[in-house]
Amino acid sequence: MRLPLIRFGSGFAALALLAGASPAVAIEELSPATSDAMAQAAPPQAVAEYRRKLREYQEARAAFDEEAGAYWASISEKRKVRNAKRRDRQAITIDDYVLTQAPLYEGPKKPVNPEPEEDKPGRERKPLPVVADFLKAAAEQFQFSPQRASEIEFKRAYARYAIASGLTKEQAVRVYSFETGGNGNYDMQSGLSSKPGSRAISTAIGYNQLLTTNSVELMAEQGHELIKELAAKAAASSGAQRKAMDHKLAVLKKMVAFAKSVPDTWSEHEKLANTPQGWAVHAAVLDIDIGPMLQTHKLLTSVHFARAKGYNRPLSAAELEMMNLTGDGTGLDMVTMPQAMRERVPTSNFFQRGGYERNPVAIRHNTVAKLLAVTDERMDFNSGKPGAKELASVF
Repeated sequence: MRLPLIRFGSGFAALALLAGASPAVAIEELSPATSDAMAQAAPPQAVAEYRRKLREYQEARAAFDEEAGAYWASISEKRKVRNAKRRDRQAITIDDYVLTQAPLYEGPKKPVNPEPEEDKPGRERKPLPVVADFLKAAAEQFQFSPQRASEIEFKRAYARYAIASGLTKEQAVRVYSFETGGNGNYDMQSGLSSKPGSRAISTAIGYNQLLTTNSVELMAEQGHELIKELAAKAAASSGAQRKAMDHKLAVLKKMVAFAKSVPDTWSEHEKLANTPQGWAVHAAVLDIDIGPMLQTHKLLTSVHFARAKGYNRPLSAAELEMMNLTGDGTGLDMVTMPQAMRERVPTSNFFQRGGYERNPVAIRHNTVAKLLAVTDERMDFNSGKPGAKELASVF
């Protein structure tokens, strides 16, 4: 079960209100820290100005939060109404959406406190696992080493499986172009590049940027199909290759069993994905046999979801990408909307508040029509890059 709004997040950072005060000195000899603090003490006029600006900021922010809170409550209520209508197979109309744009904070910025403040330990962020961690986990947890291949071999394998499964060349190539910028390799991890100092910004890997949770979820929901396909490959091989395929098949069955060990919800799959076994499952994305299947099913689940909901028209690549980015239910809400409604309905209807306020693309392209148009534009541009051209050539 894919989580709606999957890539956009949902939290809103609370504002920290800092109030500085000069330290009282009640000893004859000052410690070095106290001496430094006194030496850095701000002039009274600067402190008074800071506190005035802080009050203005707090008042402006409180007024904005009241307005924004009401707006996002109405977004939530409209979403509930649409979900209920869909369950009852009732038509969705323009009145089932909020048609005003989300309020954006335009008041004064939070001022910088001129007084020295007590250092507070920051919340320690765990470093994101990277490909080396996934490979290490696979070896330790499942005694498995993904069968790596050259980039062109992996692209050929992906193209063969994608076409055989019902994806079109246009869908596969254009989504790849959007997700990877038109030049991504099958082992590309989001945020990492050859540039010095680059770091992973998520666990997303490959042509369609699967997260660890995506890999676990696909194993749970499509595991029977993956096992069937790999078993057929194993049966067609012989000798050393057959032995290697049989081992790979045994590992795949264990991974599927692990993924199926919890209820079929995104939150439960996410818990598994954050364990060493979950990292090991994610390493399968790099395997020449399993990886193309996982990458294909990441998109294919959206195609099947749309058909199951009675939407039988072929999805454009941009529409498929909306479902890929936002989750099937939310994406289909946009996809099934007639063009006249797309021109009027704000993108905010498909976000949580925190995700929207952190997403400049959705704010700038603030209707469904504009968001789909800019997605198509990026696909057009990136489709001309070498990686995208190479992928297109093997279909």
